[in-house]
Amino acid sequence: MTQAHINRIATALPRHEVHDAFRLFAGRQITDPRTQSAFDRLAERSQIARRWSVLEPEPDATGTVDGFYRTDRFPSTGQRMARYEAEAPALAEAACDALGLAAEGPRITHLVLASCTGFAAPGLDHWIINRFGLPGTVERSVVGFMGCQAAINALKLAHHMVRSDPRARVLVLNLELCSLHLQPSTEIEQLLCFLLFADGCSAALVTAEEEGLALEGFHAALVPEAADQITWRIGNDGFDMTLSGFVPLTLARALPDQASAILGGAAVAEFDLWAVHPGGRSVLDAVVHGLGLPGDALDVSRAVLRETGNMSSATVMFVLERMLRTARRGQRGCALAFGPGLSAETMRFRVA
Repeated sequence: MTQAHINRIATALPRHEVHDAFRLFAGRQITDPRTQSAFDRLAERSQIARRWSVLEPEPDATGTVDGFYRTDRFPSTGQRMARYEAEAPALAEAACDALGLAAEGPRITHLVLASCTGFAAPGLDHWIINRFGLPGTVERSVVGFMGCQAAINALKLAHHMVRSDPRARVLVLNLELCSLHLQPSTEIEQLLCFLLFADGCSAALVTAEEEGLALEGFHAALVPEAADQITWRIGNDGFDMTLSGFVPLTLARALPDQASAILGGAAVAEFDLWAVHPGGRSVLDAVVHGLGLPGDALDVSRAVLRETGNMSSATVMFVLERMLRTARRGQRGCALAFGPGLSAETMRFRVA
C-alpha cells in the first residue's frame, strides 16, 4: 500500500516580537498587588522568552500602535475577523515561499487548510490558489476550530489522500493568529492563558515520494469526563477560550492507559523522536510523566515553546520542521497534540 510522506516543512513568523509588552499589558488589568505578584511569578515560570504577533505593541505597552487593543477598549468579533482576513495572506505567503510553492504550485492536487483563529469565505484557500497558481481543480479541505491538535488532523487527511491516489501532492497549511483574541480580564488563570499564545504559520508538502517523514499511523483519544477543561467558543468580543489548570494533571493520568494505542503496540524505548505540541511547560512535563519519557525527550518542543510560544495548530509543525533538519534515516517518532474536548490526536512516523 502507498505510504504518505511529509517531504518538507517550512515555517513563518510575523515581524513583531511581543512577549514582554503583552505581559505588561495583561498585568495592568490586575489591580490587587498580591494577584499582580503571583501573575509575575507564574509568567516567569512559563519558560517562554519570545512570542510573535501581527500586531505591533506600543512602546509603553498600553496597547497596539494602531489602536486595535487599548487597556480601556477591545475590538469586536467582527473587527477581529476583518483583521484576520487582512493579515493572514502575508504570513501564509512567507511560509509558502519558504516551502518553494511558486515552483510546486501547478502540481498541487489537494490543499488542506487548518485554522481556528479566523474565518472568511472566500478565504485563505482561495487566496493561495490565486497567488501561487494552483490548478482550479485542486481539492480543498478546511479543518476549522479543532484547536492545537488540528495539524495532526490535517496531516491525517493528507495521509488518506495520498494513500487513495499515489499521484496526489498535498499542500498542508496551518495558520493561526492567536493574538487577535486577547480579552479583558482580571482573572489570573485567564491572563496566564493569553500569555501562552502567539501567531505563526507552517506549510508542508505531503506526497508518496520516499523523502522526509513516512507517516505510519494515527490515533485519536477523548477524555470525556474532562470535556470542559479546554473549550473554544465564538463570543461577541472575540473567541472565548477556557484552558483549565487541571489539563496537565488530566493528561498525566490519562496517557498511561492510552500509551499502547498511541504507539501502535510498541514500547516507548522504540521511539527516538517526540514531537509533542508545547501547549505550555506544565503540559510538556505531564507528557513526560504520563508516558515515562527520558528527561531530554522533549527538548525540541521546549525550545519551540521558549522561542515562539504556543501558536495553536501550527506549533507542532514547527517542532517537526526542526526535527527534520537533524533526523537520521530509520529513526522512529511520535507526534502528539491536544485540543478541546479534552482530546488528543497522535501520529507515528519514521525518517525515510
